[in-house]
Amino acid sequence: MNNAITTIAFDADDTLWINEPYFQEAEKQFCLLLEDYLPYHSVSQELFKTEMQNLPLYGYGVKGFMLCMVETICRISGNTAPSALIDKTIGIGHELLQKPIEVLEGVRETLESLKGKYRLIVATKGDLLDQERKLKNSGLQEYFHHIEIMSNKKESDYRKLLKHLDCRPEHFLMLGNSIKSDILPVLEIGGSAVHIPYHITWSHEQHSHHPEHDRFTKLQSMIEILDYL
Repeated sequence: MNNAITTIAFDADDTLWINEPYFQEAEKQFCLLLEDYLPYHSVSQELFKTEMQNLPLYGYGVKGFMLCMVETICRISGNTAPSALIDKTIGIGHELLQKPIEVLEGVRETLESLKGKYRLIVATKGDLLDQERKLKNSGLQEYFHHIEIMSNKKESDYRKLLKHLDCRPEHFLMLGNSIKSDILPVLEIGGSAVHIPYHITWSHEQHSHHPEHDRFTKLQSMIEILDYL
């Protein structure tokens, strides 16, 4: 590992705490609500199509997901769905916004060990209020020098972050569960990246190939980063 690393950034959802299983459960509830209109798998496909169309407008997070569910209902039903169906869908979203925060195994111990040795930050996508709530309720906030809720995770977004942190790319390490968002853009700008897979990944974040790069590695759990460093 490059011993010039001074700043370590952590993705939040499905890297620090559980997230995607909650979204998949919410989607399951939603698809079951609309079975009178379309088969389950077709509803799921329609919802994903709506999410992809609206991603440039809504960004990532629960609120955009809620709006996409409502829009999907309107389209599938031809604007004939009863208001009770909309109410139930909003209820699914509200429940999602109030899920308990379950910190993943090894995260707290890792942060405790790294604290004081590196500048630790959170670099995550999502809705600002929701991510702030999750961070507060996780009990992990004290470990981080800086929290960055990003609208996206492309090369330009990471360059902007590094400029704000006054950090050169060769001193920067990103840890996350998404090859597409947490790994490839960081490697492209000259940083280092560690992939810590989670057993469930949102379709939009799935990426089948691992990069061949001397500044990239894959670990099976968060705690392994201590030996890697």
